[in-house]
Amino acid sequence: MSLLSNHLRAFLGSTFVRKVTAGGHNRQHSLVRSMASAVACKRLVGKVAVVTASSEGIGFAIAKRLGNEGAHVVISSRKQANVDKALKELRDANLSVSGMVCHVGKAEHRTKLISETVAKHGGIDILVSNAAVNPAMGPFLETTEDQWDKIFDVNVKATFLLIKECVPHMKTRKGASIVIVSSISGFSPFNVLGAYSVSKTTLLGLTKTLAAECGPMGVRVNCIAPGIIKTKFSEALWGEETFLKQSLMTASIKRAGEPEECAGTVAFLCSDDASYINGENILITGGMQSRL
Repeated sequence: MSLLSNHLRAFLGSTFVRKVTAGGHNRQHSLVRSMASAVACKRLVGKVAVVTASSEGIGFAIAKRLGNEGAHVVISSRKQANVDKALKELRDANLSVSGMVCHVGKAEHRTKLISETVAKHGGIDILVSNAAVNPAMGPFLETTEDQWDKIFDVNVKATFLLIKECVPHMKTRKGASIVIVSSISGFSPFNVLGAYSVSKTTLLGLTKTLAAECGPMGVRVNCIAPGIIKTKFSEALWGEETFLKQSLMTASIKRAGEPEECAGTVAFLCSDDASYINGENILITGGMQSRL
């Protein structure tokens, strides 16, 4: 998932080094501890949640928040070592979790993720589709066919097929909820992330279409579109102050967001507090301009 950072750094022709100076102007804003201590509600007790690409970053924060709210969470990653590390951290926090390797671009992995979850835990109430890739950086018209296919195979096609396979198990559950993770780039494309941005725009439409069909089945489908969030995947957008200021030019909150600030919104969407919300694309961007 660090391809975004690596390629963008190369494209800009410079190496970004995160500078930390005591009391300096590069002081990082962190809300993790205060937000963690604020989690008191248990809206998801008895629920079974599946979160893809959840060993770090936004996916991990979502898994942790859903677990804190009482759900049993099934995490996944493309590498077993990443799954094991995340499981240890979550279990050390006394959360009910399990996990497995899942490359969402592989049909057999998607099927195994769903079938084993249903077999071991009795069903699926919540699905968070978070997995994404971005092998293409630079001018949009220089995107190769292979890069385009990989981006859409994982970011769009796999998301649809995972949901398609999951819905039959979810429609028998009360209050089932699906959350797709898109991006601010789906509304306002980043210049050097053309194909990735188009794939994220596609997810906005996918959300609307799925919500219309799944809503009558009792399965709500919503989407979040994070802005500049401090993860490894997006480090090139926030790891150097000058470029961060440029990225946040249209934002009214002048800092990068924390993964936990996405997780709270997802927990809300998966709960009965959002029981009449369906087909929405919710931006978590600090006020960045966004309009299709």
